[in-house]
Amino acid sequence: MVKEIIKAVENTYKTLNCTGAALILYQNNELKIEKYWGYQSAKEDARAVQADTKFHLASCRKSYVAFAVAYALHGGFIRSLDDEILQYLPSNQQLTVYKGTTIRHLVTHSHGLNDNTGEVIREFNSGTSWAYRGINVELISQIIQHSTKRTIAEILQTEVFLPLSLKETNWHNTYDKTFVEVIGIDTNPHWSASQNVDGSKMNMYASARDFAQWGLLHINEGSYDGQAIINPELLKLATTIQSPRFSNKELPENGIFWFVKGSQVAASEIGENVPNDAYQILGYTTVTLLVIPSENIVAVRAFNSFGNPKGYDYLRDVKDFGNVIVQCFQ
Repeated sequence: MVKEIIKAVENTYKTLNCTGAALILYQNNELKIEKYWGYQSAKEDARAVQADTKFHLASCRKSYVAFAVAYALHGGFIRSLDDEILQYLPSNQQLTVYKGTTIRHLVTHSHGLNDNTGEVIREFNSGTSWAYRGINVELISQIIQHSTKRTIAEILQTEVFLPLSLKETNWHNTYDKTFVEVIGIDTNPHWSASQNVDGSKMNMYASARDFAQWGLLHINEGSYDGQAIINPELLKLATTIQSPRFSNKELPENGIFWFVKGSQVAASEIGENVPNDAYQILGYTTVTLLVIPSENIVAVRAFNSFGNPKGYDYLRDVKDFGNVIVQCFQ
């Protein structure tokens, strides 16, 4: 039955504007699928995609930012998700447009803020609707650093990457032969590699196998190889629904950045047939990490694409990724 999962990811690989892909799937902590396709770039001498290939995580990095937020909350650096962000921002970032916006609003995409060519504007009142805007990660990065006196990258390095020996996951400003080139990235200079590696930018990469280990850490409640590495309360906090109560009941449900399935909302990015305890993170490169605790499944798919080609329905595709996994393992 795993052939159907492999076929689904291969079809996505052939549909996207990319040159390489990877698929890793665990059930009950046992590796069920490890599959690689293609090459790391479109160059003639391109290296084949393999186990140590590092993919650009794009918004999947928010699952790591989520850990830093949970760390700050659990450590008392941030007192509550419902505190206004003005309490934690540096004095030079105290804008009146932020008034009424809480930490909860930032991490559940319900803040209503946007960056309009350098000017912060409000699109809707915080907590009343949902919109995916990058300004929330920028603000959270400032809040984390101002409150903990540590960067997001420093927190992850000491609390996660070193204890788990995840040597193929990090923010980078130099690149070697193991990194993919994101196909089409040159069309958007905003995606150019940043020299900043404090965890606030999009220059985060991970191998598919490392990313799967990140998912396994969650499903095993902070344990790795039988050893307790991380307080499970931090992971639970990040993957429990934290969204405010919207009047529109079809809006997505989020933990701390993670998409969490608590019901069959129309705007969810998690498949209709996937159990309600699942949580998932998806990036613009179509890299995806899906965790299904009730089925003890962790699945990663990775590509080196930039955005969506004409006619590609990313939401339908990522939902089908979860649906075919459940179909094959239930």
